Order: sequence, then structure tokens, then C-alpha cells
Amino acid sequence: MLQPRKQKHRKEHRLRGSFAGNSHTGNALSFGTYGLKALGTAEVTSRQIESARRVITRYTKRGGKIWIPVFPHKPITKKGAEVPMGSGKGAPDRFVVMVKPGRVLFEMDGIEEDMAKEALRLAAYKLPIKCKVISKK
Repeated sequence: MLQPRKQKHRKEHRLRGSFAGNSHTGNALSFGTYGLKALGTAEVTSRQIESARRVITRYTKRGGKIWIPVFPHKPITKKGAEVPMGSGKGAPDRFVVMVKPGRVLFEMDGIEEDMAKEALRLAAYKLPIKCKVISKK
């Protein structure tokens, strides 16, 4: 799974307020011909990214090339089960990436259009937001 090698700070604040608006960076295909674009806002975990990547890889029988232009940098903490209130913030539990509408999550190249679109459609089921398949054509 994806996670940072080194961090400046182990724990971060959670988002307070709105995460409104569209993505201004990473909203166009940079590397591949086909891509999976987010239509909503969510925290996508490294497990979800890895699960979607595995679906794409297996469906295409390891053909073509896959790029993942998002990376989960943000640590999310969690306290243990049955721990009383107080005694500080919990330990880091997982890493997430904040995704806004318009963000490209996966890119592909080197395979036929039908296979690429089906692989990306199957990968979209593994993610917590609605997505659409896009292409340069």
C-alpha cells in the first residue's frame, strides 16, 4: 500500500468546514490516453487505491501502463477500542488523499479502448466516490 517514507509531522488536523470547489490541479490527463476522473469529494485511503489498482492490473492481464497521479500523504489517527475519553490524540491509523471533483485518479495507456474503459469502470466500484472514464480522443 502507498504511504509516505518520511513525514515532518506524525499527526495532522482533520478537515474542518467545507472542502468545496473543483480540483484545479490534476484535472486533465498527463501521461496516459484513458483515465478515471472523480465526480465527488472524498477521502480516498491507500487501501482503496491499491484495491482499484489490482482490479485494473488483473483485468488487463498486466498489459499496458498504469499511472496513479494521486498519493495518500495525510495521516488519519484512531484511538484503540474501549479507550476512555481524554489522554490525547490517537495513533496514526491510515493514510488518505483528499479528492475533489475533477481530479484524475488513474491513467492508462498501451491497450485497446474497450479493455481500458472496462478496467477503469471496474476500478471505480472500489472507490468511495462516483467516477467517470475519460479519454484524450
